[in-house]
Amino acid sequence: MRRPKIKLPLKLIITIISFIGVFFIIGHLARILRNSDYFKIKDIVAQETNLVDLSYLKGRNIFNVNLKKESSYISELYPTYKKIVFIKILPNRLFIDFIRRKPLAYIKLYRYFCVDEDLVLFDVSSQLEESDLPIILGLETKIFAPKLGRKYSLRELLLALDIINEVKTNRALKDCKVKRIDVSNLSSASFFTQDDLEIKLGEDDIEDRINILSSLFTQVRSDWGNIKYIDLRFKEPVIKFKNAQ
Repeated sequence: MRRPKIKLPLKLIITIISFIGVFFIIGHLARILRNSDYFKIKDIVAQETNLVDLSYLKGRNIFNVNLKKESSYISELYPTYKKIVFIKILPNRLFIDFIRRKPLAYIKLYRYFCVDEDLVLFDVSSQLEESDLPIILGLETKIFAPKLGRKYSLRELLLALDIINEVKTNRALKDCKVKRIDVSNLSSASFFTQDDLEIKLGEDDIEDRINILSSLFTQVRSDWGNIKYIDLRFKEPVIKFKNAQ
């Protein structure tokens, strides 16, 4: 018994053939573009070319450059940069934008490191060596063999950055600068002002305690220089004066 022949509509046959033809043309064109000397990278436009070696990209076909992969690769080599954006400019140029990490504080370990809002450690640049960023103390037993570019989600580090942020954003404390923060013991965490006044906060209700501090600052501003420390860990603030017995 003969099998019945399957007859395809002429329109469908033409559509299939056209699709195969277009697919073949696109594939052939892609191969030409990826192998053409016309699209080999000749120029790289970047502000950080004096710090980052990008010469390995020159001579490569611009269509063969995986932008995401290259961005990740350079970010690992240079953790000072938070993000690296690649833009292809046809036929043979690359534009690269380097977005630096913004340091919020120094962390004192066996040497000083910078830390940003993402809790990532990176090197202290020459531009920051004389800056007056707050110094975070007490993490020597929490961070072993620190690695540049790594994120450290530590309670102590989160607390320190929270203190810095709350003081910085409180308008009443605009003249109160955080000099250093000691988070070696969370329950007795404290920070010191530029006048070496110690503010004891602990680890809870930081925003509320900073608001209390701002009220005290307004009330005793004239005697601010005579205060040894302010303890905000209790229901009622404790103020210790330098000349008190």
